Amino acid sequence: MRIFDPHIHMTSRTTDDYEAMYAAGVRALVEPSFWLGQPRTSPASFFDYFDALLGWEPFRAAQHGIAHHCALALNPKEANDPRCTPVLDALPRYLVKDSAVAVGEIGYDSMTPAEDTALAAQLQLAADHGLPALVHTPHRDKLAGLHRTLDVLRESALPPDRVLLDHLNETTVKPAADSGCWLGFSVYPDTKMDEDRVVAVLKTHGLARTLVNSAADWGRSDPLKTRRVGDAMLAAGFADADVDQVLWRNPVEFYGLSGRLRLAVPPPQAPGDPRGVGGPPLHEGNSILRGGE
Repeated sequence: MRIFDPHIHMTSRTTDDYEAMYAAGVRALVEPSFWLGQPRTSPASFFDYFDALLGWEPFRAAQHGIAHHCALALNPKEANDPRCTPVLDALPRYLVKDSAVAVGEIGYDSMTPAEDTALAAQLQLAADHGLPALVHTPHRDKLAGLHRTLDVLRESALPPDRVLLDHLNETTVKPAADSGCWLGFSVYPDTKMDEDRVVAVLKTHGLARTLVNSAADWGRSDPLKTRRVGDAMLAAGFADADVDQVLWRNPVEFYGLSGRLRLAVPPPQAPGDPRGVGGPPLHEGNSILRGGE
């Protein structure tokens, strides 16, 4: 089973997670920009974060045989903080980077006027840079938030077939599908969807334009939820080709709209191998280069 996790926050995860993901079949992922759990106090902290998503995290993932891409944005929660909004002016210099395959996460958290402004501005940035957009639908008032999102999308220059509406559930899947956008389902312990609910939605609404992600972050989450969905699909009678469509071909097709996917990554180094992936000797056998190496 090959897996492309289209929404996971690996900055919050460990090396053990990368190893377990590779063993489960994960070979590619997209890491969207998100809230780190406490307020950022200046745009400069975003720039360090973006640099890490573009440089450090792809290197770390490659050590474990996984192709890492990112989506960059001012996320909905921090769009309400005037200390953060200057990030919108700086985003264009990051959106031209090779491993940036989308603008995201954008969308709504509390459905404020500031979030309206940030969403509209970043949809325009996506259109300007030829990138698709990953849109976060709110966790509260989800159906109202989806309709408000669709209103802004209809006024934007970005076609619906270049938009992924994420964090959907049973109440929002039909209007999201009717909009012509791609459909994203986050599988997360205790909140969002679980494996069985996702399988039920797939049975009802089909597999077209549908992506499943773990959304794993610093909260109680599971970076192997994509694999668990694949196993649940097989147990429910879906064919191997159906699982491959949802967990690989659909995310490849959506993020491939960027023209920037790079899915070929060497396999992880063998235990005890003193070399990095295509690089010089590591520091005392550690899997990550140190210092000026």
